Amino acid sequence: MKVCVFGVGAVGGTVATRLLAARADDISLIARGVQLQAIRERGLTVIAGGKELKAKAGVATDDPSTLPPQDVVLVTLKAHALPGAAAAIARLLAPQGCAVFLLNGIPWWWQHGLPGKSGALPLLDPQGTLRNQVKPERALGCVVLCPCDIVAPGVIVNMGALQLVLGEPDGSSSERIEAVATMLRRGGVDTRVSGDLRRDILQKLVSNAPGNSLSALTRLDFGGLGSDPDLCELSANVIREVLAVAAALGWDLRAEIDVDSVARRNKPGQRPSMLQDVLQGRPLEVEAHLGQLQAFARTAGVAVPTIDTLLPLLRGLDGSLRKA
Repeated sequence: MKVCVFGVGAVGGTVATRLLAARADDISLIARGVQLQAIRERGLTVIAGGKELKAKAGVATDDPSTLPPQDVVLVTLKAHALPGAAAAIARLLAPQGCAVFLLNGIPWWWQHGLPGKSGALPLLDPQGTLRNQVKPERALGCVVLCPCDIVAPGVIVNMGALQLVLGEPDGSSSERIEAVATMLRRGGVDTRVSGDLRRDILQKLVSNAPGNSLSALTRLDFGGLGSDPDLCELSANVIREVLAVAAALGWDLRAEIDVDSVARRNKPGQRPSMLQDVLQGRPLEVEAHLGQLQAFARTAGVAVPTIDTLLPLLRGLDGSLRKA
């Protein structure tokens, strides 16, 4: 298979290193800046469990137009960067190719395949660019279970398991999703296919929404958040609101989630992606984590007072980072 990893940050770099090291498929990378320079000069290194995995990329570029049509494009850009890359992603796809979106939070394709739902989500795809150019019919969703952090250009620390959960936006099974899953497993990536990916997305968001938001605002890692009783209580409030919204959407997870356990997790040294972005002065995935949740809550008539308080703060922080 011809496979392109579009965006070689912490997650993209971790997946790319596994695929490149396996040498089972034709892998190309799209990166930029010092990360691209490091990849070209030294390759990629993933440190996990005290071991190093190194891999060299035969093709690494910052210009997607130089690549041939791809069977699979693994898109690991942040949610807010996707509309600007829609045309490039669409051009990369071979006639029968598909784009796999490895995303945190609510994805841009959420409405596709849901009874009575259609159209783009304005907070995530403001001009409908992704819907009109990439098209949800050519997209696969993916939940990433992989705590990882770039510690130097081209060097990534993976602090836990690497698992990808794939799903069709309409919840169906398909030959293409099985082919992508097989490719990833062939590359040494633990991959599961879900028949209800939205459920998996919401399960992850239960911890991601409070963890990323509070970590970004306080600049504390999960160890700092988990050791502060007041922040744990604030986190628990966000979790309860996420669960209430999820239930209103049709996925009631309340019986299976231990709110206090999730809120009080204490993992010193683990920095969620939004904290990494704050420390690097990069824009934040505010709308995918909290903004769209609030929009769903408004539509469903669900009260989310804690999210209502945190969201303007995060939007303000994001705005200041974009101006810096």
